[in-house]
Amino acid sequence: MFPELNNFNTTRAEQGKLTLLCDAKTDGSFLVHHFLSFYLKANCKVCFVALVQSFSHYNMVGQKLGVSLTTARERGQLVVLEGLKSAVDIFFRPREEPHPLQFLREANAGDLQPLYAFVRDTLEPVDCGEAAWRCPVLLVDDLSVLLSLGVGPVAVLDFVHYCRATVCREWKGNVVALVHDSGDAEDKESDVLLNGLSHQSHLILRVEGLATGFCKDVHGQLRILWRRPLQPTTPRDRSLTYQYKIQDKSVSFFAKGMSPAVL
Repeated sequence: MFPELNNFNTTRAEQGKLTLLCDAKTDGSFLVHHFLSFYLKANCKVCFVALVQSFSHYNMVGQKLGVSLTTARERGQLVVLEGLKSAVDIFFRPREEPHPLQFLREANAGDLQPLYAFVRDTLEPVDCGEAAWRCPVLLVDDLSVLLSLGVGPVAVLDFVHYCRATVCREWKGNVVALVHDSGDAEDKESDVLLNGLSHQSHLILRVEGLATGFCKDVHGQLRILWRRPLQPTTPRDRSLTYQYKIQDKSVSFFAKGMSPAVL
């Protein structure tokens, strides 16, 4: 995890929250690695739906951040659904054998019920003498891939809704999901998904590329939005904006225009 990001109060001990990670014109995967390492170090039970990279990639980055995904998986703390591997394996399984990514071999790729069942069965609290984990956490990297695989935005939103109802409300855990903002006005499905998730989220971390283009000392901009319940007595949403630079084992954050390279 990145200590500076923790200082912004983005990984509080609150439970029952949905955190939305969004990237636009840049790569926001460093946020995924941050939350993955943070929850593993916090002794949480983590279900990681990894649809973008291989397990070895996440494990290599995790080691730089001080956690071993292999060890966490061996002791039952971490369960990983490798999308790249499963996308191939599913076609060599009998059709009657259930699989979380069952929709890949269906004519109508709109049913994410098997994926939800996988998350529910993975994170369901059990009382059989196993290690007592702090709270269940679902982490998805990233939901936009489901759109590319033919799943409609409504089906993805339904999946997130059911995960929130089970993981956040019933089990008092957390859900963290990354989604990509294409910035294309004609990409209606991406807009529907992003807007729908934004309304459901308690915390939004949005990373954007610089409007001026590439800079070796400033890699992008991070906007943090804390959303408040829609009640007359609660204060309005609060947001902060920082610029950042990604380094080998850390990320440094600073106010806009306050990069050490220009001071």
